[in-house]
Amino acid sequence: MYILGISAFYHDSAAALVKDGVIIAAAQEERFSRRRHDSRFPRQSIAYCLNGAGIAPRELEYVAFYDKPFLKFERLLESYLACAPRGFQSFRMAMPIWLREKLFLRGLLQKEMRKLDRGVKWETRLLFGEHHLSHAASAFYPSPFTEAAVLTLDAVGEWATTSVAIGRGKELEIIKEMHFPHSLGMLYSAFTYHTGFKVNSGEYKLMGLAPYGTPRFVDAIYQQLVDLKPDGSFRLNLEYFDYCVGLRMTNRKFDQLFGGRARQPEEPIEQRHMDMAASIQKVTEEIVLRMVRALAEETKLGNLCLAGGVALNCVVNGRILAEGRFRQMWIQPAAGDAGGAVGAALLAYHGYAGGERSVPVGDDGMKGALLGPEFSEGEIEKSLTAAGASYRRLPEAELLATCARYLAEGKALGWVQGRMEFGPRALGARSILADARSPEMQKTLNLKVKYRESFRPFAPAVLAEDAPEWFDLQGSSPYMLLVASVAEKHRVSVPDGAERPAGLAALKVPRSTIPAVTHVDLSARVQTVDRKHHPRFHALLTEFKTLTGCPVLVNTSFNVRGEPIVCTPNDAYRCFMGSGVDVLAIGNFLLIKEDQPQWPELENYHEAFEAD
Repeated sequence: MYILGISAFYHDSAAALVKDGVIIAAAQEERFSRRRHDSRFPRQSIAYCLNGAGIAPRELEYVAFYDKPFLKFERLLESYLACAPRGFQSFRMAMPIWLREKLFLRGLLQKEMRKLDRGVKWETRLLFGEHHLSHAASAFYPSPFTEAAVLTLDAVGEWATTSVAIGRGKELEIIKEMHFPHSLGMLYSAFTYHTGFKVNSGEYKLMGLAPYGTPRFVDAIYQQLVDLKPDGSFRLNLEYFDYCVGLRMTNRKFDQLFGGRARQPEEPIEQRHMDMAASIQKVTEEIVLRMVRALAEETKLGNLCLAGGVALNCVVNGRILAEGRFRQMWIQPAAGDAGGAVGAALLAYHGYAGGERSVPVGDDGMKGALLGPEFSEGEIEKSLTAAGASYRRLPEAELLATCARYLAEGKALGWVQGRMEFGPRALGARSILADARSPEMQKTLNLKVKYRESFRPFAPAVLAEDAPEWFDLQGSSPYMLLVASVAEKHRVSVPDGAERPAGLAALKVPRSTIPAVTHVDLSARVQTVDRKHHPRFHALLTEFKTLTGCPVLVNTSFNVRGEPIVCTPNDAYRCFMGSGVDVLAIGNFLLIKEDQPQWPELENYHEAFEAD
């Protein structure tokens, strides 16, 4: 039985294909359209899923959408009516789109599916799952647990902003919810907006900025913004927010509370912004930890699953793991709306069709998140030849040795191997890799390769077997969703009497023997790399360790600021030529920047993409 899951029309559209309860393909539309956070109907993602499985559209038993648009429309109407006449401008802008498209989503989905096959009665095959139930399904069903508590945290679905579900076998039921407008995701996004980053895409920047600040606004947040209860439930003081009725997240009263207006995206980051980031991060951690403690006490279960956009806050996740209220934790790697496509398909299979669930032994159902397209050697060579590229095809052993040598020499390596990752993290299939030991590498990658803000940290990829020696990490972190401290033995001590500088000046101070991946608070967003899911990436790390004694590399996504992660060989070559990447390995093909023809039209490549 084939079931197609779809997430679309809000942000991060995606499609996923499930066969008899097993995820066999998933991809975000942005990777094909080259439009960041593309929210349109995921035509190309669907085509990839079907073509990859070798099936025709009519072989789909069901098509499952991750959301219930009528419930969401009800929430919008009630919110506007409750606040009227405030918010009329926002209402006037939103309603035409809803009345033209989103309210009649069933008809729109049928129309799109008829383009694939007009002979199918798609109206009999369409299913709709509630937003938070789709999220919960995306976390529980692929997890390695037969039973678990499932915590979903995001901005808002239809009404729910936080939900708790219990999964047992193939059964999954939401047992409690918090409703809009009281939302942890919205609260975090309000601070994202005020500090000058884009809502729904810049929250990870706010998390990265937090260690540069002092959490001096925590008391103000609790006293004025958040009424927090011992179990983690809370209510927001809506006098400080405009997201219910306006076209922005915060208002003048919020500005006054934090001592200034909202920062514009390209304005300098001040210490106040860093302190705001540190403060909301600390409050977010406390809220989630209280929820987790109450959930552990109430359910008495040993396993916890996480989903929703807030589950991408890897600092929070690290705190949950370290506190140990649950024996084991599993986080959906595509925790945001894209992962809803996976959840919708699995919910249709287990919940609607009654399909049995097979729990992977010693693994999970996401297959390392390597669920996207891959390209044969013939396809790679054809693409490179068409681009006029200069390349060599090497045996695997020589490719690995050569790449390791270039990395040890301080080169930035574009690494395109196998199936593309599903979700926001590059995990060694569409990555830029570099030497974590280099004191200058963070600055070089940010400013000359990625063209992004200098403060942003990079993640380490480490051989799974060596991770405990380098990081204070309990267990594995294959999806780069946990933060851990660099191990004591690899830290650089501050000289007696010396003080670490405050703010962004802290970037200049060595912190460990792997400074390129060590944040200013000695933390790192760790990816553990195992031989089973990433055999070639594991082999490259092993080769680098043999050469240097260090099993750690910088691993960042293969793209420039504002660009979706590369998908095809042509995407990779264009980004290689338009960025500061020095060496490119696609499959067994190796390309050196100095050997390539001139592409003057790519000199300002990064300017073609809207800043994220």
